[in-house]
Amino acid sequence: MKQVQVRIPALGNATDVEVIEIAVAEGTLVAAEQTLLTLESDKASMEVPAPVAGTVRGIRVKLGDRVSEGHAILVIEADETDEADETDEAVEAEAPAVAVAEESAAGAAAPEPEVVAAGSAAPAGADTIELLVPDLGNVDAAEVIELAVRAGERVAEGAALMVLESDKASMEVPVPVTGEIIEIAVAVGDRVVAGQRIGSLRTAHAALPPTAPPQAPKAATPPVAGTTAVPVAAAGKVAEGDAGAAISRVFEKEQRRLAEQHHSAPAPSAAATVYAGPAVRQLARELGVDLPAVRGSGPKGRVRKEDLRVYVKERLAAPPPAPVAALPTIPEVDFAAFGPVETVALGAIQKATVTNMTRSWLNVPHVTQFDLADVGDLEDFRAGLKAEMQARGNKLTPLPFVLLAVARTLREHPRFNASLAPDGAQLVLKQYCHIGIAVDTPQGLVVPVLRDVDRKSVWDIAAESRELAERARNRKLKLADMQGGCFTVSSLGSVGGEGFTPIVNAPEVAILGVSKLAIRPVWNGREFVPRQTLPLSLSYDHRVVNGADAGNFLTFLVGLLGDIRRLLL
Repeated sequence: MKQVQVRIPALGNATDVEVIEIAVAEGTLVAAEQTLLTLESDKASMEVPAPVAGTVRGIRVKLGDRVSEGHAILVIEADETDEADETDEAVEAEAPAVAVAEESAAGAAAPEPEVVAAGSAAPAGADTIELLVPDLGNVDAAEVIELAVRAGERVAEGAALMVLESDKASMEVPVPVTGEIIEIAVAVGDRVVAGQRIGSLRTAHAALPPTAPPQAPKAATPPVAGTTAVPVAAAGKVAEGDAGAAISRVFEKEQRRLAEQHHSAPAPSAAATVYAGPAVRQLARELGVDLPAVRGSGPKGRVRKEDLRVYVKERLAAPPPAPVAALPTIPEVDFAAFGPVETVALGAIQKATVTNMTRSWLNVPHVTQFDLADVGDLEDFRAGLKAEMQARGNKLTPLPFVLLAVARTLREHPRFNASLAPDGAQLVLKQYCHIGIAVDTPQGLVVPVLRDVDRKSVWDIAAESRELAERARNRKLKLADMQGGCFTVSSLGSVGGEGFTPIVNAPEVAILGVSKLAIRPVWNGREFVPRQTLPLSLSYDHRVVNGADAGNFLTFLVGLLGDIRRLLL
């Protein structure tokens, strides 16, 4: 029976998402496309379906785990009826880490590759061996924090090849046999798993000549005939707090050269290349210290915990910088001192809302303008469509008309259908019209995006907006449903109120708030008459939009909503 390994699919721009529901158990029979588990990011939830029908085996995640794209979830023993249709890209969960040689150009079959233990001699005739990540124990993946060799470099058996770091320990990966590095297939910062190919090495059958100058890394190439895969053994895991892995000899020489040239200790360019153990890195994160700024006093410039403490003391003793405007903190209050309380944890979406709203409010200079749209004629028109609504099974609320009117207004005022470039020197004008609609759900506020609103009828907009809202409340939205918005509409019409100041959903430049439709007295030039009016609140980024622009935008929008003929033509 074929075993199909199921992994986390592409997550768009999201990383490190949480497992919030596991819908199967060990031995569960599942059908193709049946939900296996549910993930939740800061902005949305998504379900992971079964790729084939079969029996669930070896579940590798649990509730609360945080996973990323490519993370192994479980294995499905595919039904025999599905095996013939299954492609080889879903492989057995425990495939041996051996690079299989392909047939040579002459057509002869390549010899069966042999796995060589670290430190043992390469098999006869195997001039090139493949370097694989060793067994990582209970660790799913580790980060490459140092590369000790380069392509073209001569290396001796046992010399440092690279250093890997997990959450709790570092490990140095040694060179298994003497030879010349042909290729390094990973880079600092990459995350690797056991059995993954990390490079290739040409074995030496004679004494090594002087070390050749480093060459630029070559493009990754598949194994060729005569290539042997070697799982490189770790030189030993280092306990947290002890000295980490030895730095590359190449980097040592380069750093010493730079130190002599500049008469100072070399400064790493990024925290990943700093010579420090996991415990030190964890302490640096807790203290908020930028590791590259710390001078290490340990062997080979290693940063120790004491170095962090000295650095923090020096910073605290240094003269304070020029005063800058800072947000005053809200004082902590012991609410239990005044009566019974209950503490409820926020969900991922609610916590993301806190962060996103704070970021938008602090970075975007907000201005809000208000107006009333006379929608009496629109409401009369909508009331006359009740029979057609029933026939279509499609309910028309005022919101689809508002969305259509906004789309037409954005076409006439393209500055609102734009985003400010990160450098603040350019404005990105969008040639499409995707509008987000804020939806209140039990999990928090989400903003699914309705696409190409300017190209759709009011019936299409009504059906699609209702479908998106329903999927949002049932946690069925995909990440793609939350992306690409140009403008947002937040409607409180079903709740009430005569106006509010919505926060711009950056990097958009404006948002429209819609309040409760109500009958209000309107002066017609001779007398006050009762009219159905809709309060509108337009918040905008004052860096992009000025008051006159916003006034013209609202005037045009109110005109469309007040004359149904202009809206539908």
